[in-house]
Amino acid sequence: MAAIYLIRHGQASFGKADYDQLSEKGSEQSRLLGQFWQSMSAPDRIYSGDLLRHKQTLDNFIMGYQGKESSVTLHSGFNEFNHVELLTCYDRQWKNFADMSIAIGKKPAANIRFQKEFSYALERWVSGKHDHDYKESWTQFKKRCVSALQDVIEQALLAKKSAKESSMNNQHSKDICIFTSGGVIAVLIQHVLGLSDEKTLMINQQVRNTSVTKLLFSENDVNIDYFNDHGHLTSTGADWVTFR
Repeated sequence: MAAIYLIRHGQASFGKADYDQLSEKGSEQSRLLGQFWQSMSAPDRIYSGDLLRHKQTLDNFIMGYQGKESSVTLHSGFNEFNHVELLTCYDRQWKNFADMSIAIGKKPAANIRFQKEFSYALERWVSGKHDHDYKESWTQFKKRCVSALQDVIEQALLAKKSAKESSMNNQHSKDICIFTSGGVIAVLIQHVLGLSDEKTLMINQQVRNTSVTKLLFSENDVNIDYFNDHGHLTSTGADWVTFR
């Protein structure tokens, strides 16, 4: 079976005017993952969401990896849901996200305060009771993520079939890396395991920055090998492990 590695982006810039960029720690987390990958097979293909934090994670990963260059394909299907829209629909005060983020960032236990607000906003979205408020509903988001995964698998299977038919040497690695976000990873786990929305939200809360989740796939099946591995961070120090 071939492998797909789902890689969450590094720590973003909570409490800053622009969340969609890596913090200094997030950049270093990504480089540490790249260094760790030197002991693994080079990916045959790399996919990435097209958000800035995805690109920066990939760039720093490559900087740390310093190995064989792989083909990179941007795929918006692996983009995270719009957290600003979720917060704004939950509470109009979040319409100016930058000001609200900075204000909360200055308060004690800022991460806890933000997480509480965000959890309420997320639950409202997932409930399905207010779908008309959002450009992308929870159901639509899930379909987009699953469709993106299926697209990657179909492309990989077509490439394998083409190589076989042309009698090409097919012994090199067929591993695929996908740089994405926690919500996407949680939904794909839900899809493979048939989990409830409630369980999926719990998984989303557990996905660490630059953690790796490995899927195994064949022509007829997709399985999970492991979830949320972040050994490249814990081996460096516990303070490198972050959630947001």
